[in-house]
Amino acid sequence: MSRIKTHVKKGDQVEVIAGNHKGKTGTVLLVNASKGQVTVEGVRPLQKAIRRSEKNPDGGINTIDGPVHISNVKKLG
Repeated sequence: MSRIKTHVKKGDQVEVIAGNHKGKTGTVLLVNASKGQVTVEGVRPLQKAIRRSEKNPDGGINTIDGPVHISNVKKLG
């Protein structure tokens, strides 16, 4: 199995250079090289509905970080 080479890795500081979130910066939380996506902290917040469970007895809406295409980010420093 060959690995796909990317210009960023988990923990890097990046800036979004294209798209609706252009100019925002943050830390890479996750790199999915096979899909060409990176998840950057605080750049693309998404609202997700959560069902009731023992962990979340009230359910509700949770905010998560959404992915950005890897070509739209630039490594800083």
